[in-house]
Amino acid sequence: MSDPYGRQDKGQRPLFLSLIAFATSFLVVYALFFRDESTPVTHKAAVLLRGDSSVSGAVYFEQASRNGPVTVTGKLKGLDPGSPRGFHIHHSGDITNGCISTGSHYNPFGKNHGAPSDTERHVGDLGNVKVNEAGEANFSLEDSLLSLNGPRSIVGRAVVVHTGTDDLGRGGNEDSLKTGNAGGRAACGVIGIV
Repeated sequence: MSDPYGRQDKGQRPLFLSLIAFATSFLVVYALFFRDESTPVTHKAAVLLRGDSSVSGAVYFEQASRNGPVTVTGKLKGLDPGSPRGFHIHHSGDITNGCISTGSHYNPFGKNHGAPSDTERHVGDLGNVKVNEAGEANFSLEDSLLSLNGPRSIVGRAVVVHTGTDDLGRGGNEDSLKTGNAGGRAACGVIGIV
């Protein structure tokens, strides 16, 4: 086929497609290797806790950099005075059946239950919150296993405050290695982006 000047068409279409393929490949490589890892997609998240009991409160999560630790702060009320309570992130953000439908502790690596300072622990194991004589817990902690970004993200999962004290996996029985024998679920809520 020839153009209006009688020249033979050398096939510009394959060249155009090659340029598109090259540009796409370049953008994919750039996105994978040269993106700014120091800026997280999500910096802050929060959860309001409610349950069938009188326990309620709010918990806030902040992550300054994509791979940095998460700072967890919160205030709970309606707890038994002076009694530490198990405090965990659970796998599911489903609260359609109250706190029961949140599933087990968030444990993407298949570890045994433990204390926040243990190397062998669930990602969602945050230990106990200390409760004062007024039945309130004001707390702040930093955790390096939690993340608001990527495959370990806790956004959309649930926070659960338990009715008992977490034995941190040291109870000497099978339930201790799964739940810390922390008892029932007093209050829960779904973690959302702020």
